[in-house]
Amino acid sequence: MGSMLSTRTCGQPWKPPAARRRLAVGCVLAVAASAGIFALADGPRASGGVSFAVIGDSGTGKPTQLAIANAMAAHKERDPFEFVVMLGDNIYGGIKGRRSFEQRFEKPYRTLLDQGVKFYAVLGNHGNSKAELNYEGFNMEGRRYYTFTRGDGLLQFFALHSSRMDAAQIEWLEKELAASTAKWKIAMLHHPIYSSARKHGPNTRLRRAIEPLLIKYKVNVVLAGHEHVYERLKPHQGVHYFISGAAGYVRNGDSRRSHPDYAAGYDEDCHFMVFDVRADSLRFQAVNAKGDVVDSGTIAAGAGEGDK
Repeated sequence: MGSMLSTRTCGQPWKPPAARRRLAVGCVLAVAASAGIFALADGPRASGGVSFAVIGDSGTGKPTQLAIANAMAAHKERDPFEFVVMLGDNIYGGIKGRRSFEQRFEKPYRTLLDQGVKFYAVLGNHGNSKAELNYEGFNMEGRRYYTFTRGDGLLQFFALHSSRMDAAQIEWLEKELAASTAKWKIAMLHHPIYSSARKHGPNTRLRRAIEPLLIKYKVNVVLAGHEHVYERLKPHQGVHYFISGAAGYVRNGDSRRSHPDYAAGYDEDCHFMVFDVRADSLRFQAVNAKGDVVDSGTIAAGAGEGDK
């Protein structure tokens, strides 16, 4: 399975953080002017489409998390999304009762929560697994891994626990993928199996465990966090990989633009992502705390074979 990908991004070579900040302003404006916001560029969302936002490594309780939460609420006003997926490390600093969820989740996202926006989480390597699994705001319902569909079967998510990828989870994943009839399949997990970032890099052990299933059952997109940057990686065997791990903290200058898997990235500021999924295409944007679009593109359904 492969798919055509068209993108709009800066494409600048790596520079030290101070120099990149000077580049970013003009570059971001160029992207925003050409790509625009989905609803403005493309008219009303097609009937049956699904839109959602993505955040990873969000739960710091710091002003940076609040800035992204505010940017998400502002974005939703002009281009609505229906729900949010969370890519792990949802609550930092240890969970000390309900107050931790209030300060690091409910308070920052109050505007969205009051509008009925639901959040669907996976576990990361920070936090408290038992408390998060049973916290109603994360909609995990006690499950380490789970699946859900949206858009009358248009889109199916496979939420994975990447810190403990045991035989039972792999067996479950294959069973669910084999049974899926969704047009678009998206896996969401914390640890990336492809990454150009300096701090952690790709989890190759996890890659060996799950990549054969992703390819075999034609998963379209894999969303991961863990790295405190935004990255779009080059497709592998038709699977498109994104890292969105800077909704609460960014690691400036962490992306390696010379890495062979690197396609685009942003490590200047925190960010979130927005996806708009329709029968024939999946459109994505990465948006920073100021509301600027820093990367965007479209993945066409079912075009091509065997991207390397």
